[in-house]
Amino acid sequence: MKTSDVLTDAFSRIRQLVERSVAGLDVDALVYRPEAAANSIGWLVWHLTRIQDDHVAEIAGRDQTWVTDGWAGRFDMTSDLLDTGYGHTSEQVAAVKPQGFELLAGYHTAVSNRTIEYLAAVDADELDRIIDRSYDPPVSVGVRLVSVISDNLQHAGQALYVRGILERSR
Repeated sequence: MKTSDVLTDAFSRIRQLVERSVAGLDVDALVYRPEAAANSIGWLVWHLTRIQDDHVAEIAGRDQTWVTDGWAGRFDMTSDLLDTGYGHTSEQVAAVKPQGFELLAGYHTAVSNRTIEYLAAVDADELDRIIDRSYDPPVSVGVRLVSVISDNLQHAGQALYVRGILERSR
């Protein structure tokens, strides 16, 4: 098995979890928060997708899908490339209101497709390429991809957990 196949499998699993977490949900369900300071399903999926979009676009040396494909406008949000949800306040989390599960799933699918496109050519040399020297040790492509996979899996699991709480409360 090639490295690119393993990474593609990991990102494909994230996509499956995202689809399960949002399928069929209306706006009220997507913005549901079990408590005032909690993250909603919509915010969690938006955030994990923004992180994947931001980080993989940087690695691949291309523009983010968020702006190039007009997703910021479809979400009625800022096209600020740095706004990935990292460090959002409770009020900022509440402001992320995707208008239906199709929007979230569509954005995630677009980003996932571009990620898998990039991964097709990833080899050992690419994984070893240093992309951030501000850390000690410096961050390689491989380390960054594992970071994205870890972050995305955690947030996808959280979204499914919130969905379970929501469904049991109805």
